[in-house]
Amino acid sequence: MPTYKAPVDDVMFLLNDVFHMERHNNLPGFADASSDVVEAVLGEAAKLCEEVLTPLNRVGDMEGCTRHDDGSVVTPNGFKDAYKQLVDGGWIGISSPEEYGGQGLPSTLTLIVNEFMCAANMAFAMYPGLTQGAIAALLAHASEEHKKKYLPKMIAGTWTGTMNLTEPHCGTDLGLLRTKAVKQEDGSYRITGTKIFISAGEHDLAENVVHLVLARIEGAPAGTKGISLFVCPKFLVNEDGSLGARNGLSCGSLEHKMGIHGNSTCVMNYDSATAWLIGEENRGLPAMFVMMNDARLGVGLQGLAQSEVAYQNAAIYTKERLQGRALTGPKFPDKPADPIIVHPDVRRTLLTIRAFNEAARALIIWTGLKADVGHRSSDEKVRQSAEDHMSLLTPVIKGVLTDTGFANTVLAQQMYGGHGYIAEHGMEQFVRDARIAMLYEGANGIQALDLVGRKLGKDGGRAIMAFFNEVQGYLKEHASNEAMNPYLKPLVQALAHLQQATMWFMQNAVKKPENGGAGATDYMHLFGLVALGYMWCLMAEAAQAKLAAGATGAEQRLNAKLVVGRFFMERMLPETVAHLARIQAGAGSIMELPADAF
Repeated sequence: MPTYKAPVDDVMFLLNDVFHMERHNNLPGFADASSDVVEAVLGEAAKLCEEVLTPLNRVGDMEGCTRHDDGSVVTPNGFKDAYKQLVDGGWIGISSPEEYGGQGLPSTLTLIVNEFMCAANMAFAMYPGLTQGAIAALLAHASEEHKKKYLPKMIAGTWTGTMNLTEPHCGTDLGLLRTKAVKQEDGSYRITGTKIFISAGEHDLAENVVHLVLARIEGAPAGTKGISLFVCPKFLVNEDGSLGARNGLSCGSLEHKMGIHGNSTCVMNYDSATAWLIGEENRGLPAMFVMMNDARLGVGLQGLAQSEVAYQNAAIYTKERLQGRALTGPKFPDKPADPIIVHPDVRRTLLTIRAFNEAARALIIWTGLKADVGHRSSDEKVRQSAEDHMSLLTPVIKGVLTDTGFANTVLAQQMYGGHGYIAEHGMEQFVRDARIAMLYEGANGIQALDLVGRKLGKDGGRAIMAFFNEVQGYLKEHASNEAMNPYLKPLVQALAHLQQATMWFMQNAVKKPENGGAGATDYMHLFGLVALGYMWCLMAEAAQAKLAAGATGAEQRLNAKLVVGRFFMERMLPETVAHLARIQAGAGSIMELPADAF
């Protein structure tokens, strides 16, 4: 059975030494998140994930969820008790406002805890993760009445939340949705329609499920301009907060999926279900995007999490599996063969995964801190800068981290040879579970189009220019540091490739949009490599400084960090050359064939 150990030491290095979290102590919630408190919180989260959630991962995969004839859904054995432990520990609301029962700690901590949970048991982690997304949307757009009615129970975990967007005939193009809402005399609405792929839509973990549903009010404009957002609970809520009658919605069936079997992915049928408008009429999509942007960061995190747990198990296996001898002669002459970790190609594979994991974790924490600043700072310019960062990096994190995370689970599986294809080792589950992250919350091709088509030119290119200026400023500031040359020089070249690609789009994609579409995915991955390379520079600088100051007991870990960073710069970052070449090739050969020639 696979194992998992939460990377608490690596996270603390990032928070304390790379991003200096204490610099934000002037913001609400940060003063309560001292290094000692954060380390204690993460230590407890690690125990929950390692001891409770990890053993249930294969159980959930094998058993899946069961739907009964009455539409109720039962989760896998052990999930209900694990969820109770999650609720009793207050984990869902650690970053939620105290006025609604949360702990008010930085949302960055929630991101970190969610990485641990997703690595331990991705299917289980989706239940609280979706609830946190629904909480964010209600906080941003619900009336005070609805906040008081729903948030305390959702933050406590007594109730869970979902998002209902997709319909059988429409996914990404939500302008086609047909679910209708009819206004009632009391101000409520009746919703009728069918939603598909609704994760955690029905289950036995909590006493109520609060659905956020996109629907079209009768007479609303066509397309996305006529979509509204509604809150529609499984059980209606009485004036005193107790649960009332069952609402007119039900789980019609469970999807049969490639992975994440432990999560109940439902077809939800709404039959004149009572609901209430959230925010303004016909402004549902901007309201739901609060939840979707949170979800996209969370999905990018899932890519990292599956890559991390797959790496950990592959690394253990390569040190135990005996096969052949080292190219330079036996390393363990007392054994019948050497462990496969002696082989350069095995090490190349493991380092490829690890170099990504450590930089991806830094990228998520960097972005999480930006999100906290954007939500908590009183300085308008600071908030705007943070929001620009979030807008620009969200499609990169979602697309690059899930594409690469899935590829890394396959690489880790390869370390096992044929044993990686056998269920008992758990590697094939990581591959199957990681695959969904590339698809939901906007398939990755859509993320790339969003980045190139919307985010680059937004506000006159303000966000991308700020990113360029930050990285260039860092490179200039540290140019005289010879110890950093192995990290800085490759990043200088990679940043130049990203700037060339950006300029090429400006010159060639405006008049011929297909050039932008043809190069979008390469641009997203080129951007991702530069962002990860920047993270490696920050980590290498921090590691060198810590070693110079005398990092007692941490020397081996910090020296390993420097070696892994060099590997990224030497063997992974140069891929920017290929991405740039493909972008500059344009759309010619891609669009030349007529459709019937495929």
